[in-house]
Amino acid sequence: MARLSRYFLQVSGILLIILLWELSTGVFHLFKWIVLPPPTDVFMTMLSMALDGSLFVNAGWSLLRVLLGFLVAAVVAIPMGVAMGWLPSISLVFDPVIEVIRPIPPIAWIGLALLWFGIGLNSAIFLVFIGAFFPILLNTIDGVRNVDKRLIEVAYTFGAGDWNVLRKVVLPAASPIIYTGMRVGMGIGWMCVVAAEMIAVKFGLGNMILEGSNLLQTDVVMVGMLTIGLMGLAINYIFQIAGNYIFKWQQGISRKVA
Repeated sequence: MARLSRYFLQVSGILLIILLWELSTGVFHLFKWIVLPPPTDVFMTMLSMALDGSLFVNAGWSLLRVLLGFLVAAVVAIPMGVAMGWLPSISLVFDPVIEVIRPIPPIAWIGLALLWFGIGLNSAIFLVFIGAFFPILLNTIDGVRNVDKRLIEVAYTFGAGDWNVLRKVVLPAASPIIYTGMRVGMGIGWMCVVAAEMIAVKFGLGNMILEGSNLLQTDVVMVGMLTIGLMGLAINYIFQIAGNYIFKWQQGISRKVA
């Protein structure tokens, strides 16, 4: 019963928004169709696009670009963040560079992406990489630097070397924060891929939204936006489930303290 109550609360906000949306557009006609079509029209368009396969093609291309860009960002950012968090000399060298580049929004890199990689998959992957890289990097640095010093001192006391301390103490302790950075990076990666697909590629949800806007097909625009939201929600749940499984030990400690 408690689980059903929790599920109801989780969907109640979405159901309320859909109800208000339908009332304001389909019943009272407070907005013109071109501005905001009723949810029933949007859902019918989504169903039609799903049946003809176009929705899955565009969503598949977007997902591929996000996953590839995210994986490249994680492969580069995590080792770099560990090195910067563990070795002060490396941090001194790279901190100024990171702080200069980090405030530049990913969209500002579109021009260089097109010059370096041209129109296509590589440009989109690069922009997702830029968006996902910094959250993963900064969380990795923060996680490594904030490991309880007592754990490190105990490891050294028992004769562990630097490499074993890093591998067996620091990385496991920092991994929840690194994982959080990966979740944030994935979310920003979705934002970047939509922007990239509006300019640098042909297929994808971003391109679908742009074409729908150009043709005044507001329902298609809404379908693209809803699909991005649903896919982001699904990926976030996957991250949560995997995180709960991987970091059982942390949850157990939290319950005991509570």
